[in-house]
Amino acid sequence: MKIPHLRWYIAALLFTATVINYINRQTMSIVAPVLSKELHISAIAYSEIVQAFLIAYTLMYLGSGFLVDRWGTRRSLAVFMAWWSLANMGHALARSAFGLGFFRFLLGIGEPGNFMAALKATSEWYPAKEKAFVNGLVNAGASVGAIVATPLVVWITLEHGWRASFVVTGAFGFVWMVGWLWLYRPPESHPQITPGELAYIREDPGAVKGTERIGTVALLRMRQTWGLLLARFISDPVWWFYLFWLPKYLFDQRGFTLVQIGMFAWVPYLCSDLGSVAGGLVSGYLIPRSSSILQARLKTLLPCALVMPLSVLIALTPSAAVAVALICLVTFSHMAWKTALMTMTNDLYPKHVVGSVSGIIAFGSGLGGTLFTSLTGIVVEHFSYTWIFVLMGLLHPIAYLLTRSLVCGPISSAAPNVPQTQLR
Repeated sequence: MKIPHLRWYIAALLFTATVINYINRQTMSIVAPVLSKELHISAIAYSEIVQAFLIAYTLMYLGSGFLVDRWGTRRSLAVFMAWWSLANMGHALARSAFGLGFFRFLLGIGEPGNFMAALKATSEWYPAKEKAFVNGLVNAGASVGAIVATPLVVWITLEHGWRASFVVTGAFGFVWMVGWLWLYRPPESHPQITPGELAYIREDPGAVKGTERIGTVALLRMRQTWGLLLARFISDPVWWFYLFWLPKYLFDQRGFTLVQIGMFAWVPYLCSDLGSVAGGLVSGYLIPRSSSILQARLKTLLPCALVMPLSVLIALTPSAAVAVALICLVTFSHMAWKTALMTMTNDLYPKHVVGSVSGIIAFGSGLGGTLFTSLTGIVVEHFSYTWIFVLMGLLHPIAYLLTRSLVCGPISSAAPNVPQTQLR
């Protein structure tokens, strides 16, 4: 039986996978106040546990990207989902900071594959004008996961203890896998796609063509690859901070109880969710109104970068309500930024190398997050959160300048498929 608009069912599965990914990832952050007290974990020790995740996450960005290209989207995402779900459940066995770090490391091995597979699926299933919106949905899944995780994990922890929260959230992935393995195939070989939808996907005028083999060295020789890597390296640590440190910041600095964290900490993630979708919609809207696809993405990035210096005010305001409102604005802007930035990968590279190049670029994200997390632990332990917010206010404007110069070049000469001539 043919399924009309099949690509949107695929989008729903990609969205749900990311929701589960972030529920699993966020569980430890939410129970951090409880863990820190029960297992006697200091701010520096907590940052080291987070680093264990980020180190594995960063290294596996490279490996998972190549595995996605080798195994294909369907198989690779199923394997990654099973791995990280089991690793998340394993946290319940931890009895020390070292044990948490060990299972955190295993979680980091599996989770980056979700985003490499999602980017490849986007290149396989969607035309240029829909790519940013679908990537926005995937990013929104991250935010929804953080939103759902906060009240859910708090409730499970209060009712059954923090160990049960890891077991329950880890089990979600195995339910998702049933639908994924049943539905996902590449569009060219999918028995349930309609002829009209297949033709619509194949005739995408914005698709980057090419099937020849492109090695890692060739990808690394392109300034666009380095531009995107550096932009992610500089800007993504902001999201890592709000993902891993926000509940702890609200507890330590703003005096929130665990119940209050469950009530209010999800709001910034909701705003980032809206930012993800907005970034995709605005970016797609600007394509026919710009001289090139890359220029449309760049127009989306600029206002987001200009908003981010408001991070400084978060540290300066005495009002917890104002601080949370500013955090909401910042997370909205960051995720709109990230949607437009990551979609440039789909705009620039042929789909058969999207997994590999996405892994290379995302390596910058993980490396930046790892270094920034280490810095955050040291600064918070010995000083305060103030300098962290000041630093975060500067990162996106710098990343914008790098993107403009290295990825797009002079705007007047930017073209959607600029790197294609370099690939051939």
